[in-house]
Amino acid sequence: MLGSNSFRFIRAFVFFITSLIYATFSFAQQAGNTDAVYSGLPWYDQNGNVVSAHGANIIKDKDKYYLFGEAHSDTSNAFVGFNCYSSKDLYNWKFESIALPTQATGKLGPNRVGERVKVMKNLKSGEYFMFMHVDTLGYKDQFVGYATSKNITGPYEFKGPILFNSKPIKKWDMGTFQDKDGTGYILTHGGVIHQLAADYKSIIAETNKQITSGFESPTLFRKGNTYYFIGSILTSWEKNDNYYYTSTSLSGPWISKGLLAPKDKLTWNSQSTFVLAVEGSKDTTYMYMGDRWSFPFQLSAATYVWQPITFSADGISIPNYVQSWVINTATGVSAIKKSDFKIIENTNKLIKYKGNWKHLSDSITVSRSATKGDAFSFTFKGTQIGLYSLVLPDNGYASIILTNKKGKVLVKNLVDTYTKAPTSTMVFLSPILPKDEYTLTVAVSGLKPNWSDKKKANYGSTYFNVSLDKLIIKE
Repeated sequence: MLGSNSFRFIRAFVFFITSLIYATFSFAQQAGNTDAVYSGLPWYDQNGNVVSAHGANIIKDKDKYYLFGEAHSDTSNAFVGFNCYSSKDLYNWKFESIALPTQATGKLGPNRVGERVKVMKNLKSGEYFMFMHVDTLGYKDQFVGYATSKNITGPYEFKGPILFNSKPIKKWDMGTFQDKDGTGYILTHGGVIHQLAADYKSIIAETNKQITSGFESPTLFRKGNTYYFIGSILTSWEKNDNYYYTSTSLSGPWISKGLLAPKDKLTWNSQSTFVLAVEGSKDTTYMYMGDRWSFPFQLSAATYVWQPITFSADGISIPNYVQSWVINTATGVSAIKKSDFKIIENTNKLIKYKGNWKHLSDSITVSRSATKGDAFSFTFKGTQIGLYSLVLPDNGYASIILTNKKGKVLVKNLVDTYTKAPTSTMVFLSPILPKDEYTLTVAVSGLKPNWSDKKKANYGSTYFNVSLDKLIIKE
């Protein structure tokens, strides 16, 4: 029989191998390098891989920020691990590890679900605790599970369900909150708050009972003496108008404050997952973190919406969508990034169209096609290129390839251009590249986001259109 040291060695070896596999499996051959927070775009790590960390949270440890989130595949919603990334500036993310890989058997084994991973450090023991929603693919064996590690990047050891009165917490969407005194809490849908024991290994109290039905993706943060509790409507992977409550006590009463973003903007096409307080020497910026899900291509095309929260006497809001913004992590001061891109309109003669593109002009001029294989390309000399699309309810996935002048593929992505809330927005931005000649090719993939939920309701795009509003380049 193997001893405990042998088991620890095996876990560490599996952790090393899975991390190595992930690091060498590249969706994009150009390492990521960027200069701001850009929402709604594929992000790239130091290996050129798409950053895969959804349902996430961020914790700061010493001088680094650590991002933990769900890894995904494009073939199934089955658990494929929780990823860990690190950054000093919140823009450029280094892949650290698959902090908790798929287990060989059991509740987080093959064909199981692991979602909404959150990590907190127990300030008394120094141990790191990872909490998550565990389930079957049919969502019929739900509970809040946990794992532990002595190192922030892992490997984490899965312990099973966290117990309250000797029973698992049988809930779906969950989150965590750590108060200023280090007390940890588990949040579950409906607005339930459970207090963790001092060692974080069990639950000792139900601090707050259910506030309302639904209220998925529970996200809680504190500013001063006020707690803000954000949640979303039940719409499966579809985006919706998130809303929030406030209270001066975690046990309530909780006051309904309405929507977080303007009505029908669908929280800028996202669902809440976490709020990070970036505390500095001059200010504290509270950063809303949301997921822009893209089923079924959650690895290739799902992105992130990170926005600075605005505070007023009436509450909080994200009144405008900030496409790109910067933050000084030392001072805590954030600002809108000034654009230094050159605009290339879709009517520019240097854009080469192939196929059945229609050039439409109404309130906005766009070029549009739904025919699989139709494409356009643009060759430029510079360091960066981005794509703006008119995103619409009948849009699908665009296939994007960026090559250098030798024809080497640097970036290859599926990009989701579907939304129920039409707008013109940036959907792709390349990493910052050495100044040279590059060609961007965008094609109609013939694929679209489309799915049904447990009640067999249908969601997603009604067609396969891809539209070009404009390109932007940095020379």
